[in-house]
Amino acid sequence: MTSSDTRQSRVTVPADRDLPGYRIPWLTRIVYGDSFELTIVGLIVVNAFFLAALTFQELDPTFATIGQTFDEIVLWVFVGELAVRIISYGKKPWMFFTAPWNVFDFLVIALMPFFSAQAVVLRLLRLLRMVRLFRFMPEVRILTNSIVRSLPPLASVTVLIMFLLFLYAMAGHYLFGEALPDHWGDVAKSMESLFILLTLENFPNYFEEAMPVTPVALLFFLSYVFIIVFTILNVLIGIVINAMDESRAEEQRATRNHWREIVDAIDGLERDGDADARELLGLREQVLKMQGGQPKGTSRATAGKANTSVARGAGKRNTGRARSSE
Repeated sequence: MTSSDTRQSRVTVPADRDLPGYRIPWLTRIVYGDSFELTIVGLIVVNAFFLAALTFQELDPTFATIGQTFDEIVLWVFVGELAVRIISYGKKPWMFFTAPWNVFDFLVIALMPFFSAQAVVLRLLRLLRMVRLFRFMPEVRILTNSIVRSLPPLASVTVLIMFLLFLYAMAGHYLFGEALPDHWGDVAKSMESLFILLTLENFPNYFEEAMPVTPVALLFFLSYVFIIVFTILNVLIGIVINAMDESRAEEQRATRNHWREIVDAIDGLERDGDADARELLGLREQVLKMQGGQPKGTSRATAGKANTSVARGAGKRNTGRARSSE
């Protein structure tokens, strides 16, 4: 599986040229090209507009008909897009399903005919088609990795929060249960009140009605706010931000390693005398420009040359190793 399959932001990034042998190169370049993917993005955005417009009751019947017709047309366009992308895998179409976003796209489109009679499910599936837009957004891969990376520590902190909420719920029931049964009458009502207080919504009302019951209410509510609301919830935010920083650093390391591999391959070509000096100098300049944000017009050609250099340099090194082993 190439990075073209797993990359979630491909609108401004050319498809990889080092495709496996079973792929159909010309078709792959089309389905991962800027024009094709920008067209899909545009259809998703316009489809979202029509889906939102169709929720209004007093909508012009002609406009509603146009919106419904467009929705059906877009569905068939997505079916065709999915089919072409699967066909681009040539002799191994099952490799299409090795990428999570490909599986998501397939399920959203393939399940719609089975739920055509269920209006609610069908509308939800139509709404999920909008989620396909995420794979074209530049930061989605980093955000997704951040969420996955932060799940284990978040689970641990969530267990701690639930334990503390249970303790505060029981304490609130013992302190205010008899006087304020609507909010603290049992542990379930106490938990509900504490969940509402997590956002500090109606905090003055809860605090003012509890103070006449017992002076301990001051210690109860202040400790709850400082321990649960301020400290623990900020820890949750810190875990997510830390995971995002780690994912971003990992992405940057992968990018640096990729460029280092390209530069090493160019150095190998220069040592072995496999390329013209002027060509090597131009290639180095283009690589440096790409690292600094070269305009898209030259990045496609440079990416092809760079990948070719990697392949030639790697092949040369492998040949050298084979000769030395003999």
